[in-house]
Amino acid sequence: MLKRLSISNYALIDVLDIDIPEHLVIITGDSGAGKSILLGALALLLGGKCDASVIKDTSRNCVVEAQFDDHIVRRVVSAAGRSRVFIDDEPANLEQVKELAADKVDIHSQNSQLLLSNADFALAVVDSYAGNSSLKEEYRKAYYAHAQIAARLDDIRQQIASRERERDYIQFRYDQLTQAHLFSGELEQLEEQQKTLANAAAIKETLTAAAAVLDSGDNPVEQQLREVGRSLQKIADCYPASAELLQRIQSCRIELKDIAATLEEQQEKIDASAEALQQVEDRLALLYDLMHRNDVSSVEELMAVRDAYGQDLQQSDTLQQQQHQLTSELAKADALCSQLCQRLSASRNDVTETLSALLQDAIRELDMPQAEFRVECTPLAQRGHSGAESARFLFDSTGSGRFNEAAKTASGGEMSRIMLCIKALLARRAALPTIIFDEIDTGMSGSLADKVGRKIVEIGENIQVIAITHLPQVAAKGGAHYLVYKDYLPGGAVSRIRKIEGEERLSEIARMISGSSISPEALAAARVLLEEAN
Repeated sequence: MLKRLSISNYALIDVLDIDIPEHLVIITGDSGAGKSILLGALALLLGGKCDASVIKDTSRNCVVEAQFDDHIVRRVVSAAGRSRVFIDDEPANLEQVKELAADKVDIHSQNSQLLLSNADFALAVVDSYAGNSSLKEEYRKAYYAHAQIAARLDDIRQQIASRERERDYIQFRYDQLTQAHLFSGELEQLEEQQKTLANAAAIKETLTAAAAVLDSGDNPVEQQLREVGRSLQKIADCYPASAELLQRIQSCRIELKDIAATLEEQQEKIDASAEALQQVEDRLALLYDLMHRNDVSSVEELMAVRDAYGQDLQQSDTLQQQQHQLTSELAKADALCSQLCQRLSASRNDVTETLSALLQDAIRELDMPQAEFRVECTPLAQRGHSGAESARFLFDSTGSGRFNEAAKTASGGEMSRIMLCIKALLARRAALPTIIFDEIDTGMSGSLADKVGRKIVEIGENIQVIAITHLPQVAAKGGAHYLVYKDYLPGGAVSRIRKIEGEERLSEIARMISGSSISPEALAAARVLLEEAN
């Protein structure tokens, strides 16, 4: 329920602060006094479009604040048109405010009759009467969960299809690189082996000749050193320094023999066969070909490509597993959606006949005695976010049985009364905290105005109703009556609002009856209206 409304620096409103009681609250005033401005400020607060042109004094901000039973909502608009919103003094965004407002206030204006052609509104009326709020929310969650799973599954399938087109190629490349048994440093080793094998004969000959010079042949170096040692041995007694030289020569002989042996071993290991060279060159050719095909320059890069192919193939297997899991999840989600959708459809179909009869009776009470009204639910080709059917309002004002869509058949006044009956029903069933009627009784008079007033009073018995009206028959029925008026100051006119009671209220209703000049007859008629309302 809306308990208090504060407005400052909005259009003609300088400062306004009013407490709003329960049940039916009437707001009246001359045309142009500011009633629509009051409603515009409230619409701004509840998430309406922000327009800097409504700011009265550009030197300060415009502030609109409403206190509900459980929340305080405030919107601040700067002269530049930027706005900020707060819920319970905490910063919020417009979507949060709109979501909160949807459960707090329903503003019903003359344009609201356009909702009669809105299939979503018609379905919402059916669901409200059927008490489908929790079921509809449960279905909506299941529907969007199903949609999310379906979207993920579709994405996985597209990835799989894309990978499948290249899978054979990737598998071939991966197998080719895997079967090559690559290892790091192989290319360098093979290139060295190729050089050695290509020059094997010359290497073997050189090693053999070197070994012969050192330890064999006609006059090997080792033999010469042996002779030098013997010579030094002969003078050892008379030349002590020769002992050291003899020792060094002996070391050289041992080293030379070891070198000679190593030369012999290495030349024996040299494979000068054409087969060995061919094997190395074939392996090199394979590696060079693989590097060229994969646009890399080393075996290590080839190994990285091989591993990447392996990961790609593994990912394809993972996607297949995900597809299988999501397919199972989608089937469960679809079964849940179908179950909830069937319950929702059954609930709607169960109430349409009763709902149609209730609304038809209510409409006939508002000076349309021959009117026929029907709420029709039609199955959809496939279920959507609101279920498996759409709804519409059918109307016949003459009782001929020739129904057509209410929005196309009913006149403006008839649509206004139809909407009033629908809102009255919603107020009882959905228990909206607050509903605001903005001059929906325009163009009505006499007994019809009285009946509309009674209907609004009926709604006010269940919820808080704020009715902006020009009809004395409606104004007299309010539990609280506020007057919107202009106050002319040196700086210009400002809109104000105050609660009126007693003689002041009597005079206002009389003014609504007779105009600016209040006659005794108008006062008497106003008194009768107030007495009847009480």
